[in-house]
Amino acid sequence: MKLKVPSPLVTVNWLSENINAENLIVLDATIPKVGGSKGDEKERRQILNTVFFDLKNVFLDSKGVFPNTIPNENHFEKQARELGVNNDSCIVVYDDIGVYSSARAWWLFKIFGFKNVAVLNGGLPKWQELSFLTEEIKKTKIKKGDFKVNFNVEKVSGTIEVLKASNDKKCILDARSKARFNATVAEPRKGLRGGHIPNSKSLPYTELQVNGKMKSVKELKEIFLDLNPKKENVVFSCGSGITACILALGNEVAGNENYTVFDGSWTEWASNLELPIEK
Repeated sequence: MKLKVPSPLVTVNWLSENINAENLIVLDATIPKVGGSKGDEKERRQILNTVFFDLKNVFLDSKGVFPNTIPNENHFEKQARELGVNNDSCIVVYDDIGVYSSARAWWLFKIFGFKNVAVLNGGLPKWQELSFLTEEIKKTKIKKGDFKVNFNVEKVSGTIEVLKASNDKKCILDARSKARFNATVAEPRKGLRGGHIPNSKSLPYTELQVNGKMKSVKELKEIFLDLNPKKENVVFSCGSGITACILALGNEVAGNENYTVFDGSWTEWASNLELPIEK
């Protein structure tokens, strides 16, 4: 019987119990943390038989004007197949921070029509905390997969859709820190305007987490109900499309699939001087 993920988020115990499933693919989607220092990069290890999911060099539009722009369908399908992804695979994604860039990889699979995918709650730190086996990072020889893309365009927003949502006072949630939202600190990207999209609300992604793990279903439901009581379609934004996906993940864990991610996020919005901002 083929393995299926029980929810968008799986525990390290669940992964450990199912680590030998024939259709399981474990992906490491680690990227350097925004604002992190080079000293943060320790000698990295990986969960057994992990394959690296390269968000910064492969799974993006390399010609895109903004960082982390989603790739086109053909590119994603080709590169996912190179990682051995089949239509009947079961994918678990993690990163070495906790739940950070793994959520972006999860969302990419979702928008390209792959549903049997989950994020490892707590990531590599939680896996190592419970003394589950790791190995030195290595390249594994992979048999090419047969994954077929089915692009869900309704899960992605651009500036036109976000401007309309802003003007209509619809729910827009921003995953950046409150200081960046309120422009009391400068943006990490040099020269980028500070502030936020008019009528958006601040929901730092860290408020969905405790020690790198996502909060309980009950707590996540309360957070999203408080900010979006009508449960209307919500737009998630952040700095450049990474941490907005953590909000999307939390939203799905809370039982809501009515959302889009603003792919270019604040970098795209603030770069367009014709678009309004609030501070």
